[in-house]
Amino acid sequence: MTDTAGQGGGGGFRDGAQDGFRGGEPGGFQGEGPGASEEPSLRERRAAALRGARRVLSRAGWRGTLRERLAHLQEAAPGVYDLDEPTDLYGDRIVAALEERVAALLGTEAAAFFPTGTMAQQVALRCWAARTGNPVVALHALGHPERHERHALSQVAGLRPVILTTEHRQPTAAEVAEFPEPFGTLMLELPLRDAGFLLPTWEELTETVEAARERDAVVHFDGARLWESTVRLGRPLEEIAGLADSVYVSFYKSLGGFGGAALAGPTSLIEEARTWRHRYGGTVFQQFPTVLSALVGLDRELPRLPEYVHHARVIATALREALATAGLPWSRVHPEEPHTHEFQVWLPYDPDTAAEAAIRQAEETGTMLFANAWDTAGPGLTTTEVTVTEAGLIWTPEDVKRAVTEFAERVRLLKD
Repeated sequence: MTDTAGQGGGGGFRDGAQDGFRGGEPGGFQGEGPGASEEPSLRERRAAALRGARRVLSRAGWRGTLRERLAHLQEAAPGVYDLDEPTDLYGDRIVAALEERVAALLGTEAAAFFPTGTMAQQVALRCWAARTGNPVVALHALGHPERHERHALSQVAGLRPVILTTEHRQPTAAEVAEFPEPFGTLMLELPLRDAGFLLPTWEELTETVEAARERDAVVHFDGARLWESTVRLGRPLEEIAGLADSVYVSFYKSLGGFGGAALAGPTSLIEEARTWRHRYGGTVFQQFPTVLSALVGLDRELPRLPEYVHHARVIATALREALATAGLPWSRVHPEEPHTHEFQVWLPYDPDTAAEAAIRQAEETGTMLFANAWDTAGPGLTTTEVTVTEAGLIWTPEDVKRAVTEFAERVRLLKD
């Protein structure tokens, strides 16, 4: 049985919808989000334990109550936009202001707000297909459209995805250069979430993009979490985005917004994308609550993401050492040095054992080391995701080691 019941398949990475790790929420699996199929008692216990815990590594806003979410927005909104301005209608005013800000941050000519990233990327890729005359999109087997969108690229957009690699790493320049058939668009997910939030080096990224250019293909970045990629890549956002012909970014995965996404690129592409956005039903009457929350995220969370990334590396090192010291027969922190402020932990247990131990620790000690659901990663293996944000900055390596000891004690009690 798996902590994220109802997912099916094997090996821990499966087709579906933040899903193999499935689930639309930031830093969590299918069992954490609305409409999840995890057993209610386990999901509810985890949620209650997290709300009651005094010490956590991350306290995501989306897990809060309606009252908490609205109170936060009411407190923060006056600092990011003039609330005496008229509300938006079909994408003007505050929506346009957000679009201009995103274009400036990414160094692109224009940007368009979309209600979802799935819609934004379908629109971008079908626009490029029409321009290149080639409907083939080359991407990783673990890329979001392949894993989490129910084959929308082929079923809705009329595109043909082809797989560059199934390895748990970023595609290489050689794989792009040597792919045995033409493709119109190369799509790179930065970071590649289902492989462990992995990023290439800057040199690897530029070589891969150049390999696509030599094949006369355009390049699109799935940058849902591009915001926190600057530390690993060692370049500002506009330089990273400048490698691609178009970029998608999310406002809720790392910035804590209510939802929403933006597609950024040349003006002619964005104007065409607005037309398709309307056709897809994405030109919404009013969107100011979501847009306000996005502006708050850009002001408050974006500047702090590098700090989260650096501290995630401290936490990961302490976790790796503590898991070994605790005498667990096999464990892994992946990657050993996180590329972003999120990473994976792998343990040699079934998901329910790990989940129960994590929840009991929170219920009994007030410390929740592992707040996300666990998923089957293979026979006798389970994995979870760890996110480090503001709440985790107070954790020292000693705090991590103490928490791991408490967690391991409860695992052993369950296995005895």
